[in-house]
Amino acid sequence: MKTIQQLQEIRERLKPTITERAEGATVTPGLPRMYVLVCGGTGCTSGNSKIIYQNFVDSLAEHGLSDEVKIIMTGCFGLCSKGPIAVVYPDGSFYTHVKPDDVKEIVEQHIVGGNPVERLLHAEKDIHGQLKSINDTDFYKSQRRVVLRNCGVIDPENIDEYLATDGYLAYQKAVTEMTPQQVIDEVKKSGLRGRGGAGFSTGLKWQFTHDAPGTEKYVACNADEGDPGAFMDRSLLEGDPHAVIEAMMIAGYAVGAEHGVIYVRAEYPIAVHRLEIAIAQAREYGILGDNVMGLGHKFDLELRLGAGAFVCGEETALLNSAEGKRGEPRQRPPFPAVKGLFGKPTLINNVETYGNITQIILNGADWFASVGTEKSKGTKVFALGGKIVNTGLVEIPMGTTLRTIVEDIGGGCPNGKKFKAAQTGGPSGGCIPSSLIDTPIDYDNLMAIGSMMGSGGLIVMDEDNCMVDIAKFYLEFTVDESCGKCTPCRIGNKRLLEMLDKVTKGEATLEDLDKMEELCYYIKENSLCGLGQTAPNPVLSTLRYFREEYEAHCNGTCPAGVCKALVSYKVDPAKCIGCTICARNCPVGAISGTVKQPHEIDAKKCIKCGVCASKCPKGAISK
Repeated sequence: MKTIQQLQEIRERLKPTITERAEGATVTPGLPRMYVLVCGGTGCTSGNSKIIYQNFVDSLAEHGLSDEVKIIMTGCFGLCSKGPIAVVYPDGSFYTHVKPDDVKEIVEQHIVGGNPVERLLHAEKDIHGQLKSINDTDFYKSQRRVVLRNCGVIDPENIDEYLATDGYLAYQKAVTEMTPQQVIDEVKKSGLRGRGGAGFSTGLKWQFTHDAPGTEKYVACNADEGDPGAFMDRSLLEGDPHAVIEAMMIAGYAVGAEHGVIYVRAEYPIAVHRLEIAIAQAREYGILGDNVMGLGHKFDLELRLGAGAFVCGEETALLNSAEGKRGEPRQRPPFPAVKGLFGKPTLINNVETYGNITQIILNGADWFASVGTEKSKGTKVFALGGKIVNTGLVEIPMGTTLRTIVEDIGGGCPNGKKFKAAQTGGPSGGCIPSSLIDTPIDYDNLMAIGSMMGSGGLIVMDEDNCMVDIAKFYLEFTVDESCGKCTPCRIGNKRLLEMLDKVTKGEATLEDLDKMEELCYYIKENSLCGLGQTAPNPVLSTLRYFREEYEAHCNGTCPAGVCKALVSYKVDPAKCIGCTICARNCPVGAISGTVKQPHEIDAKKCIKCGVCASKCPKGAISK
């Protein structure tokens, strides 16, 4: 067990090693002259970043530089489309698309020779032709990293590095300088709202749990991130697990809980591994246990692994699953704050919500509330994906417009395509059309236009997307993930999907669209939990903003040419040169013709796979 004094000595000794990792920093005598940070997030790991890390270790050892240059496997830098990423400090050279074979060149040319490898640099230049620092690039300059402050900065498997970023000082301040009620009041005053989707006041949630009768209480972390395309919580757990642990300790002190549970899906092996390491290190240091940091408060944590059921993101379903029961929602009231885990009062927040807590306690509620909008304070982390140049993880102040996210941070749609819509909130959210691209992103604005914040997935669609098909995709997901407990969700969404399927096949009528809309509202009003209550949102929002596409489908046409039942491929005789490439690649032999003569497609045989159009060298085949 470490004393508070010993923890402070670690902070003071290692703090320069963190601050050195900034562009232009002066090298401190006695510390490594250079640092190489290799992304160890899931995305870069899939691109062999572990091999890249080991190659750096081996290559530096060959040059006798192991003591002069420190290699660190860190968390996600955010710019996932450019991974694997390696950053060399103190000059801040940001290397992208790094391959294991590139390491030797980086070591010999840059670390030994002093000349960065230009072909691998994230080369964005200013108006004078000078290379921008990474923080001044379009992707980063509009961001404000509060939750993600340590991701891509520290070694998440080393508790000492977290301590060096003022880790566990917020807990120390809360316990020694504040009463539990003062901690709750500070969270209330900050205006922090739950980042799991509903946007409920975090401080009020803490207050309800604090006020609930009973001496045995729990603190739970919802790390069951199930939205398609979402990876915000996963990245925070991979890059800064101690931030979540410390926040749960603060919450435990505030509400009167001595035990915490982190419910995380088993499909996140790196996050689970780093949480296990972090919890073990915290116990070893006496930061978790019977007498936390010698301050008299008892608190410990355990992990519960989920099997990937989307419905377990709903807090009462999560509680059932954490208890070893079937993951399905409970009737509310009573709410978890009164009767939660094992029937005891339980506070549940998601990963990102906890990610804000230490900074609120350290810097004050006013500091946090100075960022964002009147009713949506602070920042929001989004997983940016879909038809966008810069896919990745972004953290922006609440109130930032969708245009800033899509065009500036995201770099717009690739290949010169036009932005058509953005889906926020995953299967529970709605589609925002291009006409509303200047909408400031916060809880109330999104609700007003028929979408929602959700946990933070933001999927971009371009002109080639069919919005009816998009709505069908999300509804198929929720139908598959429904627990089946209540009839409106189990049966209603299945009927809605069948009606939507008729639309994509051109078999629906305009009257069917009205029936679909009516069914959507019935499902929303009568489903037991948030999954069913929000499942119709993608259908309602696309009906609202893209009704002409639905009507076109009813008339037998898919404007985007996506829905197979409404697509036909034709050969333009004026362009066809009779090369036979299309016929030779057709998997069902639906194309006929002789060499150097225009070919024809048999519509009855055609399975509409599109191979012919993709292979034609003259663009003679269209749909």
